[in-house]
Amino acid sequence: MGQVQEVLLRMRTFGLWILSPVLILAFVACSPVARFHGYAPDDMQLAEIEVGRDTRQSVEEKIGRPGVSGVMEGSGWFYVQSDWIEEGWRAPVEVDRQIVAISFDSADRVSNIERFGLEDGEIVALSRRVTDTGPSGMSVLRQLMSNFGRFNPAQMLGG
Repeated sequence: MGQVQEVLLRMRTFGLWILSPVLILAFVACSPVARFHGYAPDDMQLAEIEVGRDTRQSVEEKIGRPGVSGVMEGSGWFYVQSDWIEEGWRAPVEVDRQIVAISFDSADRVSNIERFGLEDGEIVALSRRVTDTGPSGMSVLRQLMSNFGRFNPAQMLGG
């Protein structure tokens, strides 16, 4: 009986040695992973910028050039930072977003500085425009062939 108990004890110890790394890996795989994208200057950096006095050049020297600028030439600069948490197999969730918008006037001087957070965001419904494919049920070849019967050479010669 002593040998059987000893074998069972060794099997149990061996099982724990095998099971422990598997459990640790499973536990680590479920821990959240934080990802940070972009850059938005903090309030201390923004305090260095004076509205009406600083220009694009001085803003670039103080806090750097943004990753995103306005679509139109001469429009504002946008600094965007997003923080995401990813947990296991679940889709990533955005936990924080900071957008700093710096507007410039016609003389390229700072006219306004605004900060927006995730709570300020709105869901925007994008319109989906689809080009009409033409008459349904007719292939391109069939459309071309149907025009051959309508050809009138007199129309081309102006008569």
